[in-house]
Order: sequence, then structure tokens, then C-alpha cells
Amino acid sequence: MSYTHTTDFRRPAGPETGLRASVVIAVLDEAENVTAVCEEVLREMDRAGAFEIVFVDDGSSDATPDILQAIADKDERVRLVRHDRRCGKSQAVRSGVLAARAPWIATLDGDGQNDPADLPDMLEKAWAADGELPLVAGTRVRRNDPVSRLVATRIANGFRAAVLGDHCPDTGCGVKIFHRDSFLLLPCFEGMHRFLPALFQRYGHPLINHPVRHRARHAGQSKYTNIGRAFVGIFDTMGVIWLVRRTKAPGRIEERRS
Repeated sequence: MSYTHTTDFRRPAGPETGLRASVVIAVLDEAENVTAVCEEVLREMDRAGAFEIVFVDDGSSDATPDILQAIADKDERVRLVRHDRRCGKSQAVRSGVLAARAPWIATLDGDGQNDPADLPDMLEKAWAADGELPLVAGTRVRRNDPVSRLVATRIANGFRAAVLGDHCPDTGCGVKIFHRDSFLLLPCFEGMHRFLPALFQRYGHPLINHPVRHRARHAGQSKYTNIGRAFVGIFDTMGVIWLVRRTKAPGRIEERRS
């Protein structure tokens, strides 16, 4: 299957689409998982109202894009956006948000470890919130990961929470709800998906932590090593500290008319 470059996907159709939420799922070499993940999202999101699923293939070398394109050809609720090369998860999420046609975004990972059944309840929390548009962040209360990863993640989360003060116990959880336009105002860099609570709060958006389920992978292996993730996470955190301190965002913007 050939890759065709286009920029039209970045122009969402607007409120007239009738969609309430877009589920954005970034994937890389997840051929063994994407069919089951897609079927589960389609089933669980029914109670959330009109929705779409936007898969973003980040330069997979396996059959992932072919499988997803076959699904999208049969179900108009499913869409596939492709990168011509690997750009990283943060850029993949951004590409999906740019392509989304709904005002609210729900994200989850494409490996089957997140439970899509959590999404409708989290969306309801976001829709019911008063004041500024919130970020609803999933918190994995019982992780189904190897002990080495659990230890590494606990250290990383503790370090980030201590230096950033973002009040989020699990920033690395892929399950999140946020408003499309609010997200697109944030600075984009590789690794930003792990710092969304700090970034959203810096721009005046309240944080709502929501417990979510976590499961073992359906198949395949993680694309990250614990040591590699730890080193990158430390450097990224230093960068976010600088970014947060250098960001001067107003608490409210008003325009008065006579």
C-alpha cells in the first residue's frame, strides 16, 4: 500500500459533523493487537454518543496500516492517518488530534493494555465540569506490568511529581480526555504526551484524575526499555521545567464590547 501525503486532514469539519468525541490511538508495529483494540473501542464507545476512531500509524514496518485500512474501508467510524516515517508517539498523537473532527479527544494506547470501557465515564466528567475545560487523566490503580517496569515507572512518576508539582500520580497513562483546541495550543515536542497534566495546568486547565483499569498486552512487545525511558524522561523533565517557568499564560482572556 502506498503512502499519499495530504494536508486536508488538518481541517476538521466542525460542529456540523455531530460527533461528540474522537478517539485517537497512536500505533507502531501493532498488527497483532489493532483489530481487537478497534473492535473493543467501537463496542464500548457506543454509550458515549456519536464518535470516531482516528488511528495514527507512526511508520510501522509490519501489516498494521494494511489491517487498519481494511477496517476503515468497511466502517466509516474508523479512520487511518499515516506518517511516512517514525516520528514518535507525541507527534503521532498530535497528528491524530489535528485529523479529529470532534471537539473532545480521548486517547489510549494501541497495545490493548488500556480498557476502552473507561472512556465514556471520563468523557462525562469532562463534559460536566464547570469553568475552564479540564484534562481528565487516567490513573492506573493496579498495573499489569513486569516488576522492573513498575519500579521504573514509580521512580519516574515520583521524580516528575516532585519537580513539576503537577498533582498527577500517573502521567504516563495513555488514557486521557481533553478539548481538541486546548491541546493544539500547547507546545509540541517528543515526550510531551507524558507531561500533559503539567502543560494543561500551566495554561489554566484544571486536572481531574480518574482511576482506570490496566491489562496485560494482547500480543507483541513494548517499544521501550526501562533504562532508555528513564534517561529520556529525566532530560525531558528538565526541559519541561524550563518550559513551564518560561510560560506566562493569563488566567482569563476577556473582550468587552460597548
